[in-house]
This record gives sequence, C-alpha cells and structure tokens, in this order.
Amino acid sequence: MSEACGMIRGVTRRLMLLDTASLYFRAYFGVPESVRAPDGTPVNAVRGLLDFIARLVADHRPDDLVACMDADWRPAWRVALIPTYKAHRVAEAHGEGPDAETVPDTLSPQVPVIEAVLDALGIARVGVPEHEADDVIGTLAVAAAGPVDIVTGDRDLFQLIDDRRGVRVLYPVKGMATLTAFDETALRDRYGVDGPGYADLALLRGDPSDGLPGVPGIGEKTAARLLAQFGDLAGIAAALDDPAAPLTPAQRKRLTAAAAYLEVAPRVVRVATGLPLPAYDPALPTTPRDPAALDTLNARWGLGGSLTRLLSTLERRPDRPAVNQG
Repeated sequence: MSEACGMIRGVTRRLMLLDTASLYFRAYFGVPESVRAPDGTPVNAVRGLLDFIARLVADHRPDDLVACMDADWRPAWRVALIPTYKAHRVAEAHGEGPDAETVPDTLSPQVPVIEAVLDALGIARVGVPEHEADDVIGTLAVAAAGPVDIVTGDRDLFQLIDDRRGVRVLYPVKGMATLTAFDETALRDRYGVDGPGYADLALLRGDPSDGLPGVPGIGEKTAARLLAQFGDLAGIAAALDDPAAPLTPAQRKRLTAAAAYLEVAPRVVRVATGLPLPAYDPALPTTPRDPAALDTLNARWGLGGSLTRLLSTLERRPDRPAVNQG
C-alpha cells in the first residue's frame, strides 16, 4: 500500500473516499439519459460522476482521493449470517446469475467506462475480493493520519464519523447538487447517537434498503432511546439478562424474540476496518496518468465538458498541505 494514505514527507494530507457505486447510481438518476456518446449510447452516469468529482475537488480540496469499489456487492459471508441481506436487489430475470445486482439496463455498460476513465486519469480505484466498498472505506478511514471526507449516499457509513480523528460524511440529500456534512454533532442532532452507535441503531431499527429486518416493533426513536439508556448493543443485551433492568415488558419480549438476529447482525452491519489492501497511489493527479488512453475514451464516449471541467479542476489544484476541516 502507498504511504500516501495519511502522512507523506511529514505533511498531513486531506483524504477523500468515494463510495463509487452509490455516487454513479445517483449520477445515473440525476442526469438525463439523453446525455449520450456519439454512437447514441447513454453516458449520463459517466459524465455525471465526472462533474460530481470536479465539484468535490473544487469545493473540498482533498490531497488524496480514492474511488472505493464493490468487488463483491453482496458478500456470501454476510448473506450466510442474514440471508435477506440485499436479497431484494438480486436480479433473477434476464438470465443473470443468482447474485447479480439489479442495475438499470443502460447503467451497466457505463460502469466499465467509469473505471477506464478513472484509471486513465490516475484516480485510484480500490476494491477487495469478498468485500464491499464500505469495507474498503472503513479500512482507509481508520488508517488515515489526516482528516477524511467520506462521500456517500449510504447512511451505513455514518458509523465511521469521528470528530477526534477528523472523519466526517458528505451526504447527498438531493440528487448530487446538495451535500450535507455529518460530523458527530449533526449525527447526534439527527439520530441521537454517535458514530459507532449508528451501527447499533441501524441493526435495531432495520434497513429495508439492505434487507435488514431489525427488531420488529423497535423503530428508530425507540432504538435511540435504548442506546441512550444502556450505552450500546452489549449494554442492551446485559439489561435483557437483568430482570431488574428498566426495560418495558414489550421491549423485553421483542428483544428476546430477536436474540438470534441480534447475535449475528453486528458482523453484517459493522464495516470492516482491517482489510489488506492492494497497492495503490491515492495522490490526486494534476495531469492524466495516461493521456493517450484518455483521449481515446473521450473520443469514443463523448465525455465533452464533463471531462474538460474535471481536468481543469485537477490542474488548478495548488500543491499545498491539507488544512483543518471547517
């Protein structure tokens, strides 16, 4: 792994981590499908993502940037623990494999283009077999020595927020034009928990978008109250074992009935933070790594102003140490 993840030559660097699939899905739905290559193929996700990266770099000025990838969007080890995990996203039609993700027909062909363009630009892409982008993000965020901005539309990554270490989440709230920065204060104001507490909140409440059933009858507000009262999931489990603990009969009954789920859910919901990563260079380039390949991609796919804007933004970046987050 490159040492550029946090400290290079004694300089603290600002790291930005992209939940790439989350962002290109948003780009796909946020940019009209009428944005097409010269041969008529839609490239709305490609161009939308390039424009989004340009805005992120211009607005937040990272020194290092990693496009984190889903090498396995539905890892078998997570499914073995909770069989419903992302089950509703599995495509069973069109002759696809049993674990193929349901992706719009005109988005799938754009993903290899996105990957090729990022590679030609020299923007690092990192994925790990049998793991999701969330796990790569968790590993990089925990290892970073400097401030970290995680850009994602997936609330699961709120669990990584840590003011002490300068880790926050930039969350798109409307398409890709508006981002809300979540630090510990914003997280507590919205959900009543800190970063690690968000994982416990999510597994108690459940998350239909990930196929997590949660504890029936325990909604978000009740989950937040239980965590405020008992500290964390372990504290709630200890309260269940204590007849004198201040749980209502209904809460005790619901949590007891969900004991098997609560035993395995933390391993599914909590992102990995210690993965071995392949070699990569996170330093954000000022010029393309492979100009000839980029020219070919631009001509083939008609990336136009989106590519031009990103290249101009990268070229204008000053060579400077990262500053504290505001």
